[in-house]
Amino acid sequence: MHEIICPHCNTAFTIDEAGYADIATQVRDREFDKALRDQLALAEREKVSAIALVEAQVTSRLTDEAAKLAIEIERLKEELKASDVATKAAVDLAALKAANELREEAIRKDAEIERLKAELKSSDVSMQLALTQAVSDVSKERDDLARDLAAKDTERQLLESTLRDKYTAELAARDEQVAYYRDLKAKLSTKMVGESLEQHCEIEFNQLRAAGFPRAYFEKDNDARSGSKGDYIFRDHDEAGTEFISIMFEMKNESDATATKKKNEDFFKELDKDRREKGCEYAVLVSLLEPDNELYNVGIVDVSHRYPKMYVVRPQFFIPIITLLRNAAQSTLEYRTELARVQEQNLDITNFERELETFKTGFARNYDLASRKFKTAIDEIDKTIDHLQKTKDALLGSENNLRLANNKADDLTIKKLTKGNPTMAAKFAEAADDAALGDES
Repeated sequence: MHEIICPHCNTAFTIDEAGYADIATQVRDREFDKALRDQLALAEREKVSAIALVEAQVTSRLTDEAAKLAIEIERLKEELKASDVATKAAVDLAALKAANELREEAIRKDAEIERLKAELKSSDVSMQLALTQAVSDVSKERDDLARDLAAKDTERQLLESTLRDKYTAELAARDEQVAYYRDLKAKLSTKMVGESLEQHCEIEFNQLRAAGFPRAYFEKDNDARSGSKGDYIFRDHDEAGTEFISIMFEMKNESDATATKKKNEDFFKELDKDRREKGCEYAVLVSLLEPDNELYNVGIVDVSHRYPKMYVVRPQFFIPIITLLRNAAQSTLEYRTELARVQEQNLDITNFERELETFKTGFARNYDLASRKFKTAIDEIDKTIDHLQKTKDALLGSENNLRLANNKADDLTIKKLTKGNPTMAAKFAEAADDAALGDES
């Protein structure tokens, strides 16, 4: 039997050998396991955090500008060295800390063993066997911890090797990318400024015209009647000849030696004007301006918030923007064809209605003219009738006057003429006498 004193109330009580051994084992195992799990979990968390930090930094750096690649590579190399040192230091520190804590735990266990040995000197053989078993268990656990620590160290070394290989491969890829962009910049400086960006885009398109755009129209815009013109116009049709996509292109470039640097937005208004005047659906600015602007270096930039259906692209996205817009328009080709058919039918109906309306308008005009002339003729006839009636009345009046005059002439006699006029009566009497004398002779 063993006597145990409670550390809180100082009460002494006795337990048998089995209970004592069970309590000792429970206390030893629980504390040892808890400390071991805490240390291993801490080391694992620190390792995962260090790895996640390194991967996040590398991923963030990989998304930087192509124009800054040369400077970025040098910075990445420096950061990579610092990250390797930090990761190795963090893992080494965690391993050293775990090893120190394990050593301290082993020292505490050894002290506990020595204390138990001292206490069990007076115990019987069974207690000696229990102590021997406890020592064996502790030694076994210590050996297991040593093996786990060695395995963690091997895993750390493997992780370091993997990360080193990964970063080496990424650096090699970045070096290749830097070389590519340096070569591209050299070509842009010589070819695209010398031959012009327009020729470059035209060559790119003509290389794919036969295979990708067999019915497409892609020619320079030479119509300057409105006062301005774009660079190229792209139009594509289906087999029936229905146009389903049209793009106005403007190409802008300047050499590094240009004193006054233009911006892409300086050409938006004029490009939108050319698009509307030439009846194009989309407008695309292919530009090498603002080479350090991150907005235009990411790919296809939609500026429809400024001007409708307008995009800005770098030369390497010239063919992709045509393909994207063309494929999007082809998906609506069936609806466009149906709309064209309906519009054609409506146009026929509209033409018929317009011709009918033209006939009705012409007929109404001719009727109105004929009606007015007919009325004029009737009015003239009425006037003529009225004039003839007046002439008739005048003639009738003249006839009456002539009749009265004739009646008056018939009633006229010498007697009536000489009545009241003795002189004339004498003259007529004398004339009558002369006439009678002449007859007699």
